[in-house]
Amino acid sequence: MLSQTTVVSRGTLQVEEDTSLGGNTRTSYFYDKLLALVFRALLLTLLSFTCYRTEFIYLPVFPKAARRIAREERNENQLLELDFDPPNEDTIVKLENANMQASELVDSSITGKYSKWKKENKNKNQDSTIRLMRDQIIMARIYLSISEKKRKLDLVQELQICLKRSRGVLGEANIDAELHYSAPKKIKAMADVLSKARDQLFDCKLVTRKLRAMLLTEEEKVRRLKRQNTFLIQLGVKGIPGGIRCLSLRLTIDYYLLPPERRNFPRSENLEDPRFHHYALSTDNVLAAAVVVNSTVMNAKDSSKHVFHLVTDSLNFGALKMWFLLNPPEEATIHVENLDELKWLNSSYCPVLRQLNSAAMREYYFKAGHSTTRSSSASNLKYRNPKYLSMLNHLRFYLPQIFPELDKILFLDDDIVVQKDLTGLWLVDLEGKVNGAVETCVENFHRFDKYLNFSNSFIAGEFDPNACGWAYGMNIFDLKEWKKRNLTGVYHTWQNLNEDRLLWKLGTLPPGLMTFYGLTYSLNKSWHVLGLGYNPSINPSEIENAAVIHYNGNMKPWMEMAMTKYRPYWTKYIDYDHPYLRQCNFVK
Repeated sequence: MLSQTTVVSRGTLQVEEDTSLGGNTRTSYFYDKLLALVFRALLLTLLSFTCYRTEFIYLPVFPKAARRIAREERNENQLLELDFDPPNEDTIVKLENANMQASELVDSSITGKYSKWKKENKNKNQDSTIRLMRDQIIMARIYLSISEKKRKLDLVQELQICLKRSRGVLGEANIDAELHYSAPKKIKAMADVLSKARDQLFDCKLVTRKLRAMLLTEEEKVRRLKRQNTFLIQLGVKGIPGGIRCLSLRLTIDYYLLPPERRNFPRSENLEDPRFHHYALSTDNVLAAAVVVNSTVMNAKDSSKHVFHLVTDSLNFGALKMWFLLNPPEEATIHVENLDELKWLNSSYCPVLRQLNSAAMREYYFKAGHSTTRSSSASNLKYRNPKYLSMLNHLRFYLPQIFPELDKILFLDDDIVVQKDLTGLWLVDLEGKVNGAVETCVENFHRFDKYLNFSNSFIAGEFDPNACGWAYGMNIFDLKEWKKRNLTGVYHTWQNLNEDRLLWKLGTLPPGLMTFYGLTYSLNKSWHVLGLGYNPSINPSEIENAAVIHYNGNMKPWMEMAMTKYRPYWTKYIDYDHPYLRQCNFVK
């Protein structure tokens, strides 16, 4: 019986372990854990590559121990040195914990009979062959790197050819059925070359180092791609699709070519009549507004009882009016108002307008990439969105001032679709409260502490952190009770206190939660289903039964990034044969 001592150094700590070479080789516990981490992270069941050789394993070390080990290895083959920056202790522990958890998801029932290189592979997953090919490609890359350094030119050429062919067959396939019929031949050819490479080049220490290097490299790629993805999504959200810009420009030109007497809507006498059902919609998107109005009217039992008040900016005023002059909503009444003509809405009255003109706010928005803010720019990127700079987004706090003659009004966002008659909302008894809305809290999500800074004494002293949040997008407001309680003044108070964004970030929901705290009546959830702009797993029956569906989130239905399965609920209310839409190249 042979014996030897394996030394594992870590800083000044040395652990000696006697190993006996009978039929198996026992290495240090830490080495076993490290192998499990690397192999499981890459999802490679390298059973056929089990190390049967006795080797000393030298883990990443600190300077003093490193110099001693370097002297011992000076005469060894320098090809063992790979371009790998060893992780520190904290990184190793984090990677180990994360990947040990991931390994629990692996189906252990196939362990022992699953070989990636043999025909006995009995994994029946739809993508088992694709996974096999990807794993082969990973191992081929490892042996290609080693063979290049050891100048095994024939093996280099064989591996390069197999890699090129396997990648070509794999292509963009996601399931085995999408693979080219030659895939089995390519798998066999790759397996033969890998077996040859293993016989000539396999070195447990070297392969482990390369796998660790690949793992860390891929993790860094994932982090970088996530950052890029976040940035590109926010960039896409900020932009306006070319078709909508085209539509708005054409409509604006045609509107100002109309004689003044043809620019007015009929039934203006209904605009201040509280007996009708009044809707408020602030928007700068012509097509989105058209869908909101069309879907509401088409699902109304009596469209003549509905009045739509649209508020937009001067840039889109002509386009919005022209669209509804050309496409009147059946017997419903419609009115389009220009935000810039509301002279009372100025910076001396409205805190948001004053803050938007401040130097601090300009610094926050337009110098987000400055070195002083770079560390926080990624987490706050979603707040640097033009909608927060637009007064259209804050008009919801001035409904009693805009519509002083009305008693109740239904506020709608422009990214919703109405699927049922909404008349019943005017019959709901709000029990003396001001805002009728659907609550959104599920367990600990969407409660006040997710929106407000409870480390601030103003917040902590006024609100319950576990209070349930609610959704904007479809809200029935009692304007008489609103004016009685001076809630616009309450909103102004909180907005002034948040000038430095210490109470909440940006947006209208946090100040809405504060303004209507204790004054919100919870509506049945079937009135308003949210999440179609970010949640791919909404129950289809909930969508079908909802009175209003809301595309809140980044994936708006008029954008290319919209989720395909939700888009038809929106496009069904658009006539793609309309001349203006054809001219601007709109397609379903």
